[in-house]
Amino acid sequence: MSTSIVDSTPLFELNARIRIEASPEEVYSVVSDLPRSGEWSPECQGGEWIGPPAQVGSVFRGENLRADDVVGWAPLVRGTWHTEARVVAAEPGRTFRWMMLSHAQEDQESVWGFDTEPADGGACTLVHHFRMGKATAGIHKIVADLDEEARKRFIEEWTAKLAGDLDATLARIKRVVEAG
Repeated sequence: MSTSIVDSTPLFELNARIRIEASPEEVYSVVSDLPRSGEWSPECQGGEWIGPPAQVGSVFRGENLRADDVVGWAPLVRGTWHTEARVVAAEPGRTFRWMMLSHAQEDQESVWGFDTEPADGGACTLVHHFRMGKATAGIHKIVADLDEEARKRFIEEWTAKLAGDLDATLARIKRVVEAG
């Protein structure tokens, strides 16, 4: 039995960074306000907290939108769909991370987050990261009917898409935070 690329661990592990002319605490107050994510995310249009906001254990229900041309050949969810995530780290001025939940409300090895690091002159460096250990049920569904070459192509193109999304998100957060 051969191993597929989707059996790799981690399947995805990316990060990007940007300098922002604001304190780590100011930046944290923005990035931990997930309902505002529509202001900076290429896919998440915002959403709402289910219960108390922005603390470990809090659940966020996000509304997402994906265009038809995003890895257009792959059988991805298009248009609007919803996700839920649970906050797994919330340290004001330092780190904010959330884990995606399956439709059965189970943890998935799919974690997004932000870390802030103090920088010279009262500024900070914001690091945005994403790690998927084992492939989620969603990834398995996407690649189920693809041969191994198409699976490799999908992982390659999805990695590039994720890298672009991390960079775009950081640039938009920088504009939001620095505009006050």
